[in-house]
Amino acid sequence: MQKPLKFVNHKIEENALKLTYDPLENSGNIIYNLSLIKSKDIEVAIKILKEAYSTGLCISDRVLFAEEKTKFGDYIVPRGYTGICTMCSLIFDSILYRKGIPINPIGGGLLEVEKLAPRRFTAIIEYEYTTIDPITVMISQRNTSVMDVIKKGNGTITANIRECHMETESAVLEVIDDLSSAGFNGVLDVGAPNSPLLGVPVTPNYQGIAMIGGTNYIAAFKENGKWAEVQSMKGLMDISALDYLGNY
Repeated sequence: MQKPLKFVNHKIEENALKLTYDPLENSGNIIYNLSLIKSKDIEVAIKILKEAYSTGLCISDRVLFAEEKTKFGDYIVPRGYTGICTMCSLIFDSILYRKGIPINPIGGGLLEVEKLAPRRFTAIIEYEYTTIDPITVMISQRNTSVMDVIKKGNGTITANIRECHMETESAVLEVIDDLSSAGFNGVLDVGAPNSPLLGVPVTPNYQGIAMIGGTNYIAAFKENGKWAEVQSMKGLMDISALDYLGNY
């Protein structure tokens, strides 16, 4: 039986209902992205992942490298390939949903960076109009220059944006602090109420929050001429299944 089409904003809501991750306890299940690379390229992937994390282009240093034949739901890592599981930035949105904070995930796209500071979105796809993760689309089109950001501080990365009601700002900032204490990074900017953030307009009485995309390291990996495939928001797994990047 074919699965019905489901828009990304609805996928985010559904994941929020299943998420149990508690950043203060650093326990529970998290939403993960699954990237597939050729096993012979694993050392290159680890090197780039570490460079991206040290530059602030990864949301967490938690990662799982899965060997061939490892199962993720209905998906099996094929022979000769390695799966890489990393935390999805939409965990942030899901935690806000779970806490009853009014939030509208707007979309994802390309973000211009200058001297390691976010400047503006140059392209964006809204979640309510697509069934495919926007950041996966951007990476597949090879429109990024993540390696330039890593090496020079200037370039184009993937990022996403959401908006929250301005009356919930203190609660939102508390969630950001809790996630930061658990090693979850990636908040690029929090906008002022009723003001565009990085060129993206927000609803009246709302304010924008921009975060880096969870698979920027794969964009950098592909910029190095390597093959990779991304399955964003692949599913949920317990945070304990992910090791620390420093152990590789």
